[in-house]
Amino acid sequence: MNSLRRRIDRFCVLHPNFGIPNLMLYIVIGNIAFYLLSLFSSLNNTSFYSILSFSWAGLKQGQLWRLLSFSFLPMTTSPFWLLVSCYFYYWIGSTLEREWGTAKFTIYYLSGVLLTALGATITSLITGYDWQVAGAEYVNLAMFFAFATLYPDAQVLLFFFIPVKIKWMAILDACYFAYIIFFCAASRYWIGVVLPLVALLNFFVFFAPEIRRFAKREQTRTKQAAHFHNAVRQTQREQQSQATATSARSVAAPTSRIRSCSSATARSARATTASAPTTSSTTSTSRTRIPKEALLWH
Repeated sequence: MNSLRRRIDRFCVLHPNFGIPNLMLYIVIGNIAFYLLSLFSSLNNTSFYSILSFSWAGLKQGQLWRLLSFSFLPMTTSPFWLLVSCYFYYWIGSTLEREWGTAKFTIYYLSGVLLTALGATITSLITGYDWQVAGAEYVNLAMFFAFATLYPDAQVLLFFFIPVKIKWMAILDACYFAYIIFFCAASRYWIGVVLPLVALLNFFVFFAPEIRRFAKREQTRTKQAAHFHNAVRQTQREQQSQATATSARSVAAPTSRIRSCSSATARSARATTASAPTTSSTTSTSRTRIPKEALLWH
């Protein structure tokens, strides 16, 4: 995969004018135009989609437009969600085109479309059933994975008011991919297994080195966050122990002062008690001397 990726990068450098500028604009216009055609066409939706969807049987009959026309078929019948999805994928695609250049983005998107057609063809040949593909759902999801790998911390408003980082939405999409593959494999709906795997193959061809760097970067961030939280908890424990020691000293200090005051009061009381008999004896002596002097005077 690395050698193929280097060849693609070399080709894009040597041929900068290759590709379709504003490719996602044409994809969005095509989705809206095909949606309007399905509304005003005399055919019902089933017949309209069967003419434009990819089919190995139709391709053998020379209907070559099916190689690309299936990618313009909208995946929803709601005009509101059609506009929302078209705006979202146009924003992602135009951002990737500015980041990579027109050549690389065109190769990435068209290779996803052609790999989807190739996967459907191989599945039809192996199973003997003519599987039809309508819409580029998995191609667009692979494009979303590419955007999430390059801009993991970009934020979008989920349901128009919940801010969510792109990387968390990409993880949800990866879980959705895994669920679809498992469920389709269990029910033997093989086209539902092949198309997500083909989209992921296209993504890994372009992003295998970036995925490894992203995993290492997230691992480093996790370790740094864990070290930071441990340091914060250690600091909090030290502050709590210091506060406990300070409060213990502040409680012990008044107790010692009370004890010193009580001991001083006891000493003063003993001194007062000791001096009391002396005073009484002196007073009694003076009282006994007065009558003798008075007698001598008379």
